[in-house]
Amino acid sequence: MHVRIVGLGPGDPGLLTLGSLDALRAVERILLLAVPADLAAYLETHGAGAERIGGDRGALIVRGAVDEVAAFAREIDERATAVGVLGNPLSDFPGLPPLLRALEERGARVELVPGVPHATLSAAMNLPLVPLPPGSAHHSFDDLVEIMARLRSGCPWDREQTHATLVPYLIEETYEVVEAIEQQDGAALCDELGDLLLQIVFHAQIGTETGAFTVADVVDALSNKMIRRHPHVFADAIIEDVDAQWKSWEQLKSKEKAGQARASRLDGIPKHLGALQRGQRMQEKAARVGFDWPNVSGVLDKLHEELTELAEARREKQGDARIREELGDVFFTLVNLSRALGVDAEGAVRDANEKFHTRFAFMERRAAETGKTLGDLTLEELEELWQQAKTTAA
Repeated sequence: MHVRIVGLGPGDPGLLTLGSLDALRAVERILLLAVPADLAAYLETHGAGAERIGGDRGALIVRGAVDEVAAFAREIDERATAVGVLGNPLSDFPGLPPLLRALEERGARVELVPGVPHATLSAAMNLPLVPLPPGSAHHSFDDLVEIMARLRSGCPWDREQTHATLVPYLIEETYEVVEAIEQQDGAALCDELGDLLLQIVFHAQIGTETGAFTVADVVDALSNKMIRRHPHVFADAIIEDVDAQWKSWEQLKSKEKAGQARASRLDGIPKHLGALQRGQRMQEKAARVGFDWPNVSGVLDKLHEELTELAEARREKQGDARIREELGDVFFTLVNLSRALGVDAEGAVRDANEKFHTRFAFMERRAAETGKTLGDLTLEELEELWQQAKTTAA
């Protein structure tokens, strides 16, 4: 016997999640507890025709009246069955515990499919959205979650987004946070962190709608992970320094489910990180098991060796693939050098990029003052402007 208890949201068909609808369609029999007629009609037109249990009996089952719940459980037969309830069964269905006990006694396998919580959204969805209050008004995290749910319900663009389509925005917002930090702009950092938080809440809302997870699951998972990985803070473990902390962190991660599934210590570093950043993360992990140069001079010797191999590949005309490989080795060794010197390689290159941008823009302005473009100048004139930029534009 397989029973799904499915959350149907606050009652508005627009807030019925795709995960809930799919869960209903996949069974042979659907029973709806105290569900409005218009929502039941909507389900029927979308391939989920159901038996409604309304009136006093439906209300008593929802509220957890023991006798009614037990009788209802006995009516569920061997067919794959879904029980639809308003809201989220974990938060809006008081009759869930006695129903689970009754089904367990019958040997049923029970699956819970979350829905949009009724308590959070039902009132808001039945009222027009009021104008946003002044910027000085304070809002809670719950307010933000509710705003995101409203956007998914009422905004065509937000409604069309998926986890995949949001990836470019997530990356863009992350880099904007980094830029605000590097510019030491506190006001911009506050604003950009808000934009990044919106992306997290956006993904959590999509997870809620598909029945995969909710924002509460995200918060729970993160909180449990931090407590689990910091026994020196939340338990009685003793960790004396940062190196010991790293070793403890790696050991604890390896015992977690995700860590146990990794064949290599280097697994888990995102492949979409910038190449320099990913290289530095891999080298850091390797160094924690002792695979590292003893000092900077060893890295400099290795860099000289790689540059020599690159020069040989070019001199012997060994082909683009070999030259690309040797050039990659040079970059990887430069990342090692950055790490040995305590420098973030990705940040160092970003700084170099910005410095070049500032100096090149200076050259363009100086050329324009004479009615020319850089393309009109000789190499000697360009070099002269570059030297001016180095001393003037920094």
